[in-house]
Amino acid sequence: MTTIVRAGIAGAAVFTLAACSTGGTPSGSEPADGEAAAITDVSVIAPADPGGGWDQTAREVSRVLTESGLVGSAPVENIGGAGGTVGLASLATETDASTLMVMGSVMVGAVETNASENRIEDMTPIAKLTEEPLVIVVPADSEYESLQDLLDAIVAEGQGVAVTGGSAGGIDHILAGLLLTEGGVEAAEVPTTLNYIANSGGGEALTMLLGGTVQAGISGVGEFSESVLAGDLRALAVSSEEPAEALPDVPTIQDEGIDVTVTNWRGVIAPGDISDEERTALIDLVTELHDQEAWTEALSTKGWTDAFMTGDEFDAFLAEDITLTQETLRTIGLIE
Repeated sequence: MTTIVRAGIAGAAVFTLAACSTGGTPSGSEPADGEAAAITDVSVIAPADPGGGWDQTAREVSRVLTESGLVGSAPVENIGGAGGTVGLASLATETDASTLMVMGSVMVGAVETNASENRIEDMTPIAKLTEEPLVIVVPADSEYESLQDLLDAIVAEGQGVAVTGGSAGGIDHILAGLLLTEGGVEAAEVPTTLNYIANSGGGEALTMLLGGTVQAGISGVGEFSESVLAGDLRALAVSSEEPAEALPDVPTIQDEGIDVTVTNWRGVIAPGDISDEERTALIDLVTELHDQEAWTEALSTKGWTDAFMTGDEFDAFLAEDITLTQETLRTIGLIE
């Protein structure tokens, strides 16, 4: 079996944040000598184009932080490209300690396949937020009625069947590769058999699917569920052990007779050279975010599973996930 588990307050709350160790001053009030600054504003980076899961997560983080009064403002900046590694490079040079960047399993894989000079290990882990099953979809009028139909076509036609998903080497790409290896394709043949077309956001994937540019797509349930429920896409299977709450009638990959389980996780990190006090302040802020009823409602609406963890627990999870991703990418022939 292949299992990859990535998968209102009155008034503004004030969180203590020491001045950035690089000499930059965090967003918020200017500290007097010997005093700490207060987090009154936070910058949120979505390292992807609008419409995808990272963008949705960043905007929900921003909305809940501001509407709950935890900060005065939390503008979202989209820095898309290369599976989030363009955003990661931007974060590496950020001097404002009150900056949060959404990231997750997709970026972990993209760092490896893009041989990124900037690595997640060089940043500051803050919190894991959510897990989400992936869903494999085809256009509503597709000839493929089941996941097995699609896999049989890929094995038979190879590059003639195009599958879109997130960045090369990301969790969507990994799932596609695992489905082929579980279907009997040799790992070394996956790169030449699978015609995987990376995209930089859920909106781009939907355009390709509805326009007939690709025959299938893989992404988080939250990105495709509305189009499935509207009848524009047909969902073939979800990647979790149990049916997805947002698509309860869609079978799991295991239900379809393929022993693969994968979940897509998302979290937030901060610039790499902030102090322990600055990290603690951001963890406290994100913990307050997690405890808001508005955040709980967002999880339900988006079909995201609460997977909150911080501190040493998140550090250990992240290190293990990076190692597991490297091993999986080698197994399916995507890195040496």
